[in-house]
Amino acid sequence: MCLVVKRYYSEAKAKQRSETTMRDTKITEVTLEQRYKIQPRKDVEQALASPDFDPFAERKVAHPTTDNETLTHLLKASLGTGILSMPIAFMYSGIVLGIFATIFTAFICTHCSYVLVKCAHKLYYKSRRTEMSFAEVAEVAFLNGPKWARGFAPVAKFSILFGLFLTYFGTCSVYTVIVAKNFEQVMEHWLGYEISLRLLISALLIPLILLSWIPNLKYLAPVSMVANLFMGLGLGITFYYLVMDLPPVTTREFANVSTIPAFFAITIFAMEAIGVVMPLENNMEKPRHFLGICGVLSQGMSGVTLIYMALGFLGYLRYGNATEESITLNLPVHEWPAQAVKVLIALAVYCTFGLQFYVCLEIVWDGIKDKCKKRPMLVNYVLRTVLVTAAVVLAVSVPTIAPFMGLIGAFCFS
Repeated sequence: MCLVVKRYYSEAKAKQRSETTMRDTKITEVTLEQRYKIQPRKDVEQALASPDFDPFAERKVAHPTTDNETLTHLLKASLGTGILSMPIAFMYSGIVLGIFATIFTAFICTHCSYVLVKCAHKLYYKSRRTEMSFAEVAEVAFLNGPKWARGFAPVAKFSILFGLFLTYFGTCSVYTVIVAKNFEQVMEHWLGYEISLRLLISALLIPLILLSWIPNLKYLAPVSMVANLFMGLGLGITFYYLVMDLPPVTTREFANVSTIPAFFAITIFAMEAIGVVMPLENNMEKPRHFLGICGVLSQGMSGVTLIYMALGFLGYLRYGNATEESITLNLPVHEWPAQAVKVLIALAVYCTFGLQFYVCLEIVWDGIKDKCKKRPMLVNYVLRTVLVTAAVVLAVSVPTIAPFMGLIGAFCFS
């Protein structure tokens, strides 16, 4: 009898301890949810829910791009005019500090792009959507976040759209100035008299409008491949000039902390391509291949970082404090290889204009296309023409390179 009573008492006590533990756990969970207004388990379950929905299989793209085509676009977006200003960026940072600062900047830029695409892939399942723009990722993230943050979703979307438009619109203007300045040096050498830089910029209006009329990224891929070829040839010849008669490394400043902000502004402008990341991912035939250790993003940014460091290091070592805003402007204009570099770089930057312009066009067109259902194609091409004209007018008004790059990198990209 005593054994039965003792056993019953032990079972009751164990049951009481179990109920107490469950109640404490529930109170802790409620407290965490009330304190931080999050539901981790529910969020994870929602993210992995709907196994019958595959956003990548459901995605319908009229002209999907392959991995190689996407890598081509990414390289062209990253190897734009900014790389030509890396030597002057190294002049601002110092020859040794510039190497480590470039690696740090590349890591941050790549990580930001990776996080953006990774978040988009998670939100595809939660929102049952197959594609999103950069701004839509921010909007959907806020809508699926804590209750207090959901009201800020429109503000988040507009802020990103506004920042991206300013960034790439300004970039298009800088590209126009780069093209005109390189042609200016060659033409003045052969003609024997000075040419107005603003006049050359204005003359680029019609060619740039024609380039902007290329309908989509699928047909823009060959243009990007030509641009990569021209840029590769131009940089190859530039490296040839940079390694000739190099002075000792000790003749250059190793670190210059006072002007390091100017270095970061130019380098971020040169390297950051986050604005084209989502358009590229949205048009991929196999979007999952964009991420990963050996994905399109990692491959592209690894190569870009090495080229940036090499050009910045050698350019500053070769020309020192005489380094120009664009390294091609330092090359001797009376030698035909240098003239070839200026022409090739100018053509490469011209071809790159189309990819950067595509971001501006997408932002504005998404905002007005629902109001232009009668003649959408006509309105689209008129919009392309107006945007290019405005970019050229801005370039004519401010025909500078490094200050413009620094402003965009510091204010917009960061």
